[in-house]
Amino acid sequence: MTVHFSPEGHVRWLDSDEFSSEFLKLLAAAQEGGAMVSECFLVASRIDPHDRADSWHREWLRIADRNAERASAALDRGHRLTARSNWLRAINYYQASTFVLDSADARQQEAIEAMRSCARRFIEHSTPAGEVVEIPWLQDHSLEGYFLPASTASGRTPVVVCMGDPGHRKEEYLFKMSRYARERGMALLAVDLLGSRADAEFDQIAGRRDLESSVSHVMDYLTTRGDVDAGRIALVGDGAGSSFVARGVAFDNRFAAVACDGGLWDMHEQAFLMNRLSQDGATIRGTAGDWIAGNSMEGGGPGLTFHCPVLVTVGGQGWLKGDVVTDLFERLRGRHRDISLKIFESPETAAAQGHHDNPTLANEFIFDWIADRLDPVPA
Repeated sequence: MTVHFSPEGHVRWLDSDEFSSEFLKLLAAAQEGGAMVSECFLVASRIDPHDRADSWHREWLRIADRNAERASAALDRGHRLTARSNWLRAINYYQASTFVLDSADARQQEAIEAMRSCARRFIEHSTPAGEVVEIPWLQDHSLEGYFLPASTASGRTPVVVCMGDPGHRKEEYLFKMSRYARERGMALLAVDLLGSRADAEFDQIAGRRDLESSVSHVMDYLTTRGDVDAGRIALVGDGAGSSFVARGVAFDNRFAAVACDGGLWDMHEQAFLMNRLSQDGATIRGTAGDWIAGNSMEGGGPGLTFHCPVLVTVGGQGWLKGDVVTDLFERLRGRHRDISLKIFESPETAAAQGHHDNPTLANEFIFDWIADRLDPVPA
């Protein structure tokens, strides 16, 4: 294996940007408990560049199985902390093994089922124990979530909801974000759009035009729980495709705070489309500045307004460049004053797309910001 380190500190290998990015995410997950650096490099050394896809899946699956086996053995000996640590790593490795597989591949479904089994065992043996919850959404499709109570739960507590873009699976939030919520006295609800089935048809869900409706259904569920302070519910939208989270929060005034892209990606896409249409001589109604985190691109629309504080975090080396982000953000701030922007630049890391090079730094900033806004609200 040949490994190259870029001036920005990124690891590049196998002459593939996609594989390099995925490997970087796995390395960065080590500081969150989702991997071990030595295991990552061991697996990488075993991947055959002439059989990249199959060997990638095989080797990450092998290390995932090994961690799952260690977890079971530790639990049998009464060592729950060690078991939980190994389950977290197994979750991430199982997910990594599916990176090269088509959704119809039976191997992907087997790996996802193994990942889900580790996740369920992790929350079952957490202290206090978590639970798997079902949240009604569509007529034939419910959301599934993992609810982890606050570590010092007493009465009704604040909650942070973690939702990613349509392709994100909630299991990764168990190692990526759960400790940041629980260490700050907040419960966590990790939820995705894929439901409880490992064979959920991704295209059918991701292609829907009403993804934002899921956000209010999550809030509806939380308000029924006797251990949740309905006045202190925040939401973290993770990933570039999570603008639906911003739209959902704009439609629902019950959230106390939200950290998401604020609809920036939707705004960028609409501005690009409008520019293309104007070049083609098409007649356009409305402007990009009139449409803020809206739910439809038809006719421009009056735009939507957030009812709670909003935090937007962006990696300076991400898909949207700093000047573009700043311009879009200023348009947002013209309509909603209680909105903050944090751009992580290369000298401090967390500058990659999705902060994949250093999620710890970004999460510390995000969860401190959320805690500042939830604590002053009376329980």
